[in-house]
Amino acid sequence: MGCANPVTLTAGTPLAQAEARLGRPNYTCQLNDGRERLIWSRQPFGQFAWGTNVNADGTISGVEALLTDNNFSKLAQGDWTAEQVLCEFGPPAEKGRVGLPSNLQIVWSYRYQQAGVWNSMMHVYLGKDGKKVTRFHPGPDPMYEKDNWPFF
Repeated sequence: MGCANPVTLTAGTPLAQAEARLGRPNYTCQLNDGRERLIWSRQPFGQFAWGTNVNADGTISGVEALLTDNNFSKLAQGDWTAEQVLCEFGPPAEKGRVGLPSNLQIVWSYRYQQAGVWNSMMHVYLGKDGKKVTRFHPGPDPMYEKDNWPFF
């Protein structure tokens, strides 16, 4: 994707033109309405991902930044399945489990810049079975902690 700022691609741009500029997306999925969702993600080590939907006429709905506080706030509305999380944000940087052995929960973590500044991870909890979002919250990204830097 180079230095291209994908957010400048507006609604109505032909898909072929978007892919010529951004390259092939690294994640795709089908939306409930039959349209295809395309995601260009910098996970697992980058902090950015962009997405768009392909309309029936072969144009895109515009490209938007996905890993933002505002976009993550959508998780507070309604019930989200793991598949819906993937289709909205793309693959997470990390997948893990937290909790006591009797109550382990699956957690997907996305690297991003909280408030556009702080090196953070958004932790999305998917319950014991990994099927439905139970809660989410940001936290510091340990990759940026001084003790984890190889040159100190």
